[in-house]
Amino acid sequence: MFKLKISAADKKISYKPLSVSLKYLIEEKKLSDSLKNIERVFNVKLSELQRKSFLSESGNEIRISKYDGKPDEVFISKIKLDNKFSADYFRNHLAGFLPELKKEELKFLHVFIPKYQAFKSYFDSEEYYYQTFVEGVIYGNYSFDLYKSDKKNLKDLSVLFYADNSNKLRSALAKAEIIMEGVNFTRDLQNEPAIKLTPDDLANRVRFNLSKAGVKVKVFDEKEIARRKMGGLLAVGMGSENPPRFIIMEYKGKDSGKKKKIALVGKGVTFDSGGISIKPAQNMGEMKADMSGAAVVAGTILAVAKAKLPVNILGVIPTAENMLSGKAMRPGDIVKTSSGKTIEVDNTDAEGRMILADALHYVSQQKPDVIVDLATLTGACVVALGEFVAGLFTKDTKLSDTLYDLGLKTYDRVWSLPMWDDYHELNKSDIADVKNVGGRWGGAITAAKFLENFVDEKIPWAHLDIAGPSMLNESNNYSKKFMTGFGVRLLFEFVQNSNKKK
Repeated sequence: MFKLKISAADKKISYKPLSVSLKYLIEEKKLSDSLKNIERVFNVKLSELQRKSFLSESGNEIRISKYDGKPDEVFISKIKLDNKFSADYFRNHLAGFLPELKKEELKFLHVFIPKYQAFKSYFDSEEYYYQTFVEGVIYGNYSFDLYKSDKKNLKDLSVLFYADNSNKLRSALAKAEIIMEGVNFTRDLQNEPAIKLTPDDLANRVRFNLSKAGVKVKVFDEKEIARRKMGGLLAVGMGSENPPRFIIMEYKGKDSGKKKKIALVGKGVTFDSGGISIKPAQNMGEMKADMSGAAVVAGTILAVAKAKLPVNILGVIPTAENMLSGKAMRPGDIVKTSSGKTIEVDNTDAEGRMILADALHYVSQQKPDVIVDLATLTGACVVALGEFVAGLFTKDTKLSDTLYDLGLKTYDRVWSLPMWDDYHELNKSDIADVKNVGGRWGGAITAAKFLENFVDEKIPWAHLDIAGPSMLNESNNYSKKFMTGFGVRLLFEFVQNSNKKK
C-alpha cells in the first residue's frame, strides 16, 4: 500500500501539491450550515446534487475536486451519533478509507479530528480518542503481499492529523504507532503459510524481533521438552517432521521489581490438520493461524517493550504442528503431562488444550500474580458468540470485569461464559485423570475447564478463546482480508493498567 509517515500537524495548515483532506461532520439540525462553513474554509462550491445527497438520510460522504489545489480534493464524511455509533467508529472508518486511495498518486492526507466534547461519552480519555484515528490509518495500510510476484514499490504518503490538543495528539500518535507495530507483527505471523512458519521458525522469529527490543528469549528444543516431561506438547508434535518448541519471553521494565508479575500464554499450533481425527478439507488452510494466541502474546510483549512500560511480564508459547504420520498420537492414547496429570486422547483435533496444559503448569510454577492465556481453541466458541468477540473464562470477578471493560474500550471485545464446576463432569475419564474432549455440549466451556486442571488455583487466571475474531471475517473494515491481530490492543491496555490502584 503506502510507506506511511504519520505526524501531528501544526495549527497552521500548509497544503502541498497532491494533497487530500478528510473532514468529519456530525449529523445535526445545523448540518446545512456546517456544509456552508466547509465551503468557505476550503474555498469550494457544492453542487445542488451533492448538497441534497449528503443531507439526505442515506448520504454519507462527498468528494470534491479543487482545480486550483490547496488541497487538491476534499472528502466530507457524515457521522450519525445514533445507537450504532461506537468507540471503534473512526478506527474502522479510516481502515476502510485508506485502501480507497491506494491507486491514486496523492502525497499528503490531512485528517481533521472532530472536537472531543461531542464524543466524550464513548471514550475514556481525549488521548485514546485520538489514538483510534491513528490506529485506523495503520490498519487500513496493512497488506500481506510477501509472496506476490508483481509487487510494486510502496508510494510515500504523509498523513497529518489536526486536533484541538496538540500535546495529547502527539502522545496518542506515539503510543498508537508502537501498539500497531505489535499488531502488525502479530498479523504477519498469523498470515504466514505454515510451510514457512514451523515451530522452530516461529521461535527464531520471536527471538530475533523481541531480543532487539530488550526482551530475554529462551527456547527449549524437543530434547529439553522431553527432559521436562512436557508430554502434552510432545504428543501433539510427534506426528510432524518439524519438532515442537517451548518459547519463554521475559521482559522487566524500569523500576518493575516491585510490580505485579503478569504471565501471558499463547497457543502456538503452527498448523492444525486435526491429526488422526482429521479436519474437513474446506477452509483447512486457515489453520495456519492456529498459532494466533502465540502471535498475540509475542506482539503484545514486543509493543510493551518498545513502549518501555514499567511492568514485569513472563510470556510462554508452546508450539507444535498437529500432523498425520505413523508417529502421530492416536485416539485412545494416554498422555502424561509435566504436572504429573494424565490425559486420555479422545480426539486428536483437541490438541491446543494439550500443549497449553504443559504451558499453564510451567507458568504456575513461576508464581505470577495473574495468568492470561489466549488460544484459537474451539469452533464451539464461534458458534456461541460469533466471529467478532472472544470468549472469556475465569472465576475471578475482578479480572473478568477488567478484561470486559478494556474490551469495550479497545473494541477487542470479550464476553464471559460460565466456569461452574458442574462442567468438570463432562471431561471425566475412566482411565486417566482427564479426557481431552468433553462431548458435544458446551464445547468452549469444557475446553476451559480442561485447562483449569493445570493452573494453580491460588493464581487469578483467565482464558480467552479467540477462535472467532482472530480469523478474517466481515465484522469490520480491518478484519476482512487478513488475519486480524485481535487481542494485542486489549492486552497492551491490560498490562499498562495492571499496576494502577483502584
